[in-house]
Amino acid sequence: MMRTAHLIYFSPTGTTETVSTSIVCGLAVKNVIHYDLTRPNASFELALTDGVAVIATPVYAGRVPELFLQRFQGITAKGVAAVLVALYGNREFEDALVELRDVSIAKGFNVIAAGAFIGEHSYSTRAHPIALGRPNAEDLKLATRFGEQVAAKIQRKDLDVPRIEGNVPYKKGIQLGGVAPETEDSKCTLCGKCAAVCPTGIITVSDSVTTDADSCIMCCACVKGCNFEARTFNHPQIEEKRVMLQSNCSTPKAPAIYL
Repeated sequence: MMRTAHLIYFSPTGTTETVSTSIVCGLAVKNVIHYDLTRPNASFELALTDGVAVIATPVYAGRVPELFLQRFQGITAKGVAAVLVALYGNREFEDALVELRDVSIAKGFNVIAAGAFIGEHSYSTRAHPIALGRPNAEDLKLATRFGEQVAAKIQRKDLDVPRIEGNVPYKKGIQLGGVAPETEDSKCTLCGKCAAVCPTGIITVSDSVTTDADSCIMCCACVKGCNFEARTFNHPQIEEKRVMLQSNCSTPKAPAIYL
């Protein structure tokens, strides 16, 4: 029986962490060690030698976020079994899982399973819902079941790398930065939560709220995390994408599992 799970994740809005935690529940290990790569300056320098690793990230335009890759740099392994998790907003995960596979193998992990799960899109709003409320109870049930299947695979000593959907070379990534959520002063209480949840640390709260748009990764953690709905992301570029996503990606998708 496995004793330890190393849970490695980048989760600006919390959905990636929620799904990967459910997977770990299915693994039924005694010890779970969290490596949260979300917060600014998150850094780990370690070489894993035992247990199983769950490596989880959201998908940004079909790719693994560059910020995750930067913060993942210091983590290596010596043949540790790894379960890969990509969390996407009901559009497509495209090349994210194969990119995560290649990065993980290069770092010494033995990839034995992967899954693409659905989470509420970061651009989703009440007016334009995109995978609203996901992962839901059924998603988390399937995530736990996936963890149980991974545990069974390890138990029977089947450590083969599964075939994962995606292309190599990967699709071209998008350019981030230049636009960012804004603050409605009439609703803002200057509580500072937006700054606390921002994974890039680009929000400053003093007598007002300022955001360094050039460094924004458009994750919308500040929008989702504001208790007063004072943070909004209504740039025309984002509004256009919301309408497109709602029109073309409204049919609920099921998780894709690779064992």
